[in-house]
Amino acid sequence: MTTRVPSRRLADVAKKVGVSEATVSRVLNGKAGVSDSTREAVLTALDVLGYERPTQLRGERARLIGLVLPELQNPIFPALAEVIGGGLAQRGFTPVLCTRTAGGLSEADYVSMLLDQHVSGVVFVGGHYAEQAAPHDHYRLLHNRGIPVVLFNAAIENLDFPCVSTDDMTAAGQSFRHLASLGHQRIGLLVGPEDHMPSRRKLAAFTGHAERGGLEVAPVEHALFSLEGGQAAATRMLRHGVTGIICGSDVLALGAIRAARRAGLTVPGDVSVVGYDDAWLMNCTDPPLTTVRQPIDSMGKAAVAMLVSQMDSVAFQKEELLFEPELVVRNSTGPAPDNPAPAG
Repeated sequence: MTTRVPSRRLADVAKKVGVSEATVSRVLNGKAGVSDSTREAVLTALDVLGYERPTQLRGERARLIGLVLPELQNPIFPALAEVIGGGLAQRGFTPVLCTRTAGGLSEADYVSMLLDQHVSGVVFVGGHYAEQAAPHDHYRLLHNRGIPVVLFNAAIENLDFPCVSTDDMTAAGQSFRHLASLGHQRIGLLVGPEDHMPSRRKLAAFTGHAERGGLEVAPVEHALFSLEGGQAAATRMLRHGVTGIICGSDVLALGAIRAARRAGLTVPGDVSVVGYDDAWLMNCTDPPLTTVRQPIDSMGKAAVAMLVSQMDSVAFQKEELLFEPELVVRNSTGPAPDNPAPAG
């Protein structure tokens, strides 16, 4: 039986793929004489444009992969999207970028939309899976539907998805030892919300190092991952007389530098600041930021490989691949001051 398809839809899909409307019609009606690659391109274009597939084709998953990110303002997320999106494209998949915005679609909304589009899999970067108090039902829905999923960085327990992570405990240790080697005894930690799993791991490592080092001051501040959040939290921390601040992201670190300057302090003369991520341009800030680099190229490629392995029905157990971070020393850290200046 031939499916009647609106001419506008035929024209839109044909233009998107670069084929004739007759070819699109043959694909949608299951006719022979069309190559597999063209057929897949037509079906993917149908999904991307938001058109519903004919009934006989709805059981097939599109070669679409959801790439769900919390934001694009932090430069680490566009960098990850480029690595993961490029890796997916090389394997013949089309990444669908889903970014949460204030007052916009939620993660659960995006998951519902992606399921409607018959996605082949989803990669989550920096999502609610890392937050203990956040909603998680949409992850369980994906699990129950058998949709391959990969998570990027530490997740809560019992989600049963593979994960690629930077070793947060090693990262915190690298930052702490660097500041200690410069003579800092008054070191603080500035990380994300209390229920954020990567922040919890950094906190556990920091607390252990602080106790073993017998620090005079080791305050901990939690903040939202924003410049303003970092500034507010660092302002509170500076009242304790810290001379070194370890941050859970580069954005928090830039907020800490702003707080120090607003308090009349210099970086690194009075206060040393260490970031986390090594997002692009961090070597161009004032001063260039000492930070812990996440190996996003290797991690992104591993995430793609793990996702494709699940789609190829390769037996894949829930596991976490831990990647080694690298401390990149620049000019935001220096020797501890002999007489720490009080915050203004």
